[in-house]
Amino acid sequence: MGLDSILGYLQNKTILITGATGFLGMVFVEKILRVQPNVKKLYLLIRASDIKSATKRIHDEIIGKQLFRVLREKRGADFDSFIFEKVVALPGDVTFENLGVSEPRLMEELCNEIQIIVNSAATTNFDERYDISLAVNTFGVRQVLSFAKKCFKLEMLLHVSTAYVCGERAGLIPEDSSSMNKMVKEMANLDFETVEKNLVKEKLNELKALDTSEEVVRNTMKDFGIKRARLYGWPNTYVFTKAVGEIFLQRSKDNLPLVIVRPPIVTSTYEEPFPGWIQGFRTIDSVIAGYCKGKLTCLLVDPATVLDMIPVDMLVNSIIVAMVVNANQPTANIIYQVGSSLRNPLNFSQMHDFIFQYFTKNPWLNKDGEPVIVTKGTILTTMATFRMYMNFRYMLPLKGLNFVNKTFGQYFQDIYVNHSRKLDLVMRLVDLYKPYMLFYGIFDDANTQKLWKTANESFLEVGSFNFDATCIDWEEYIKHTHIPGLLKHVLIK
Repeated sequence: MGLDSILGYLQNKTILITGATGFLGMVFVEKILRVQPNVKKLYLLIRASDIKSATKRIHDEIIGKQLFRVLREKRGADFDSFIFEKVVALPGDVTFENLGVSEPRLMEELCNEIQIIVNSAATTNFDERYDISLAVNTFGVRQVLSFAKKCFKLEMLLHVSTAYVCGERAGLIPEDSSSMNKMVKEMANLDFETVEKNLVKEKLNELKALDTSEEVVRNTMKDFGIKRARLYGWPNTYVFTKAVGEIFLQRSKDNLPLVIVRPPIVTSTYEEPFPGWIQGFRTIDSVIAGYCKGKLTCLLVDPATVLDMIPVDMLVNSIIVAMVVNANQPTANIIYQVGSSLRNPLNFSQMHDFIFQYFTKNPWLNKDGEPVIVTKGTILTTMATFRMYMNFRYMLPLKGLNFVNKTFGQYFQDIYVNHSRKLDLVMRLVDLYKPYMLFYGIFDDANTQKLWKTANESFLEVGSFNFDATCIDWEEYIKHTHIPGLLKHVLIK
């Protein structure tokens, strides 16, 4: 490669970042600015109507976060001018042609300047509306690729996907596209884009003709997404639309240097810029939050299920190294599964113990200031036993039902309706998360390991870009970094 410095490569580079207001995107932005202040420019594509509102979003939703505390302290009085010089708000949207950039002069400037594109824009809801998920996760990828082909100096297009594009597979899952081969063959005989766009349009027109409420439209389109995903062999709308986005990239990249990074569950920072920073709930965190507040007393999960997790700063480090190693290689078309399940597995039983131990010693205080006493709870390993348990649980509580002026029949109907609504909601959520709570796959990381080896052999400052998951002591990290970080930055009392 002729390179001996990651920071040397990043110097004077112009990078376009989509999804910068997201958890991963903003950690990437912070890392680049902190370790290489001589980066030329970071264009942040922000959904906004104009430059003023886009700039405001950057300051409110990215730069103003506590994540930037270390950089702010490091730059001191120079911080604001430094950000103004390096960070450029770019109003636009991945769902539009040219990413929503309509001004010819600006488009020309971007095409002549941008050398790296990091696409982390995505909607990550498992049951997002199908029209929205398709527009962002699938067709949005095509728009990014089309834009990338217009950038004359482009050295790297890096796309952030998800390890779970594999669907519901078991055993060792390779770092390739084999899980999508069946769909690729089907798509060869099917104009996927036209078919799905027409189906979405027909469904929306049908709902409009019926004059349905926005809530009905939203729920119907969510259900439609799940239906289409499962028809093609994926468990939910999110992983399905991400998988098709990958297929589009692989098919149409031509000579662009392309890297796809597939993370599993992304968790709080391990070290940088400080341990434990997190934004929002990251999959397993909703379980931790419900458990510590005493609201989650049972769970559908196999205790032996391996929770493949990677701290977000390690993921960002892998992205940066992958950019550097594969830059300017037209044949580059590589996938990295950056996780921990193969070389440093953590199963749910261990995770459960760590959470129980933490909140037994440091109980959550309820609104009255009283400690919430946690128990081990009930673990159910099949959908059948979970449904039986939930039916029994929801038929027991009679609180909140009105005894006054009601016949026995009316009273019984109230119980039934109350029970059914709660149970339907719970079962829908469980059905969405079941593929991951009962997931029996282990993600191969041979490419990622090769990348780590290359970094160690080639770069002087590899210690500042660690993404070796084998160094993580899960008990130490969960009890002393992740949970405290979640409590401090998300579950603020």
